[in-house]
Amino acid sequence: MTNQKDKKQQVIIIGGGPGGITAAIQLKRYGLEPLLLERRELGGLLWNANLVENYPGFPNGVRGEKLIGLMRKQLTRIGVEIEREEVERVDWKQNHFTVVTQHAVRNTQYLIVASGTKSKPLPNMISPEARSRVFTEVWPLLGEVGKRIVIIGAGDAAFDYALNLSKKRNNVTILNRGETVKCLALLFDRAAQEARIRYRAGVAVSRITLDETATSLKVQCEAETVEADHVLFAIGRVPNRDFLSEEVRQRELELVEAGRLYFVGDVKNELFRQVAIAAGDGLRAAMQIYSRMTNENFSEDR
Repeated sequence: MTNQKDKKQQVIIIGGGPGGITAAIQLKRYGLEPLLLERRELGGLLWNANLVENYPGFPNGVRGEKLIGLMRKQLTRIGVEIEREEVERVDWKQNHFTVVTQHAVRNTQYLIVASGTKSKPLPNMISPEARSRVFTEVWPLLGEVGKRIVIIGAGDAAFDYALNLSKKRNNVTILNRGETVKCLALLFDRAAQEARIRYRAGVAVSRITLDETATSLKVQCEAETVEADHVLFAIGRVPNRDFLSEEVRQRELELVEAGRLYFVGDVKNELFRQVAIAAGDGLRAAMQIYSRMTNENFSEDR
């Protein structure tokens, strides 16, 4: 690990999705110098979004990838500092946060956690040799053309992923172990009109293996086996908070109430995971931090 102990930042933001990006933009407008830490590419779950239709200013909707590009341009134009680093641990000691990555140790008085969610762990039904072809995010498959893809799930994500993948001549089968569809009626209707998407209810998957030729997957169900090139699980997500130390977890409410710790976007919003909500969370956090900084400086000057 590079020794950069005691490197002080005004505000550190963990996560480069819409919430973290919006917070960084607003802090920069105030003349502050936030540091945005993102382990992968900017955009968060927007990379999985086929079409965002409820974000103001885009009357015909906007593809997730395009919206990410616009946000990235804005960050570049105003000069937000971005580091491609994964946060391994966050501690609270001696009245400041210590943010540890593989490359540096940084301290800050204000921390915005915009780390989003992560997929639920894959079930044990997948054989070891088949795991390299099984995914929980759609973005690694967006370059595939003319493949057979099985999606397991029945929520918004499953149908949105199917619509996205079908645009490149992939044949998609959605398997729902129950009978109830949990997605928006709008998404279900669109999928039903797409010839390359097949939806099947009441089909429980028991095992996923690689076939004898190692060229395709066998998705074993109760009454049949479905062949696929890839399998995509869309079975839910959980908040990505593993990097928070026990000390931070125990003092979380205290730190939030003290205006030192802010959770924004999907990491706190449970079912209400929307781009506009995350952006609003990020904007509010930035405004609250600036207000607190201003009041503290005023108190010190008196």
